[in-house]
Amino acid sequence: MASADLLLHPVRLRIVKAFLGDRALTTGRLAAELDDVPPGSLYRHVAMLAEAGVLQVVAERRVRGAVERTYALRLFAARISPEEARQMTPEEHAQAFMVYVAGMLADADRYLASGPVDPARDGADYQVGALWLTDTEYAELLRELSIVFQPRLANPPAPGRKRRMIYTVLLPAPEAA
Repeated sequence: MASADLLLHPVRLRIVKAFLGDRALTTGRLAAELDDVPPGSLYRHVAMLAEAGVLQVVAERRVRGAVERTYALRLFAARISPEEARQMTPEEHAQAFMVYVAGMLADADRYLASGPVDPARDGADYQVGALWLTDTEYAELLRELSIVFQPRLANPPAPGRKRRMIYTVLLPAPEAA
């Protein structure tokens, strides 16, 4: 299965996102977090991601005669390669973007339904801006963002740390007529 087909399924994308932030989860813990996904469906999608090498078993233990597996995300395997992205049709990119945006909207809905929310206190923000950049300046911006984010993406869960989701969308604006 192509990585785009594998990763851009709404349930599999939610599973992958659940592991972001250097998390290791059992399927039981994952099922508790994704409690709106039927267990049979969840286990089937976890198996597909594990078989494809996106999830890796990092621990096993016996629980009442069964084997409970703990999985971790192989981040490099949870990506659509630049070559695969180049080969996708505009319709496939539109579908991929819709899945991405739907996942972001679902995360926002879950946040807003989580109780009394205070975006300023919680660090929730959304905004749009426009930058006028040459291709060289744009490449430099991407390198600088990587320098800022890369060390923080490696932070493991720890007391006092709150898991925060970050979404980035970088699109060229249509040329003015």
